[in-house]
Amino acid sequence: MTGMATNRRKPVNADDARQYADWIVAVAATRDREAFSRLFAHFGPRVKAYMFRFGGTAENAEELAQEAMMQVWRKAHLFDPQKAAASTWIFTIARNLRIDRFRQRKHIEVDDADPTLIVDESPLADDIVNRDEHAVLIHAALQDLPPDQKLVVELSFFEECSHSEIAERLDIPLGTVKSRLRLALTKLRGGLEAVL
Repeated sequence: MTGMATNRRKPVNADDARQYADWIVAVAATRDREAFSRLFAHFGPRVKAYMFRFGGTAENAEELAQEAMMQVWRKAHLFDPQKAAASTWIFTIARNLRIDRFRQRKHIEVDDADPTLIVDESPLADDIVNRDEHAVLIHAALQDLPPDQKLVVELSFFEECSHSEIAERLDIPLGTVKSRLRLALTKLRGGLEAVL
């Protein structure tokens, strides 16, 4: 409950809002992967938290968040910055996806004992290798960051803290949090190109 209140109180910086809109426009115009990567890094955890709040498992929330962000990629050409903020547009996509999934689940009755529905959930060997390679690249890139930037990145992306929560936890100004994140992401971009 506290986290929700914090998110509601957090004012959206006009420059940030403009930047998010510009990223979507870049995706629509040129399929800009870097712009999408930044959108995904910012909105992915927030959409996942939104999905998780409405019930279900963390795995389901992750799946729905990824699907919502892929719809952002596919539908970027439909975004009109004159009609809605980027965050409003993205969360509308997420909300509609959540509603569609809920309706599908309500109308389909599934027999869990049906042997044709049993799925082998063990990961494929290629996925394991790719995941391990990505983990090594991400870990190495994080180690190259100065400690203050590394801490802000970990709090933002791994603990999913908002910028204002990070500022409170570290007792530093909000602008410092944003500046450290910007510097860290610039440094990480080169080391993580293989992951994108």
